[in-house]
Amino acid sequence: MAATVNQTMSNLTRNTRQRGEVLALLREVEGFHSAQQLHQMLLARKAGVGLTTVYRTLQLLVDAGEIDSTRLPGGEQLFRRCSQSKHHHHLVCRDCGRTVEVAGPAVERWADQVAAQHGFTDVGHTLEIFGTCAACVR
Repeated sequence: MAATVNQTMSNLTRNTRQRGEVLALLREVEGFHSAQQLHQMLLARKAGVGLTTVYRTLQLLVDAGEIDSTRLPGGEQLFRRCSQSKHHHHLVCRDCGRTVEVAGPAVERWADQVAAQHGFTDVGHTLEIFGTCAACVR
């Protein structure tokens, strides 16, 4: 695990300007965005970052725990820099993509119990709850 984190951090130090552009953008925008949307925003800034670099950087940042990703019911993967550094879950609007970070202590206890019952250790999980926000219902 430590080798993977070190490799990820090493990879983040390469191509500093382009990856720095991706990080800077993620610090400025709110909510989840696809790699393509982020790439378009970077193009609008004339940042000179290729789509492949955006994808690679996003994956490295997810692996390093620097950003969160979620997958919409249709399969599209979205990314964002979260305000919480500790483990949390997301409530995501299917229509507008609005996202609320939520704690889930009951989910954490349940996941630990299920893992222990089946002899699993060092487990992790993600939980995205999809619905329609109040603004989109109106």
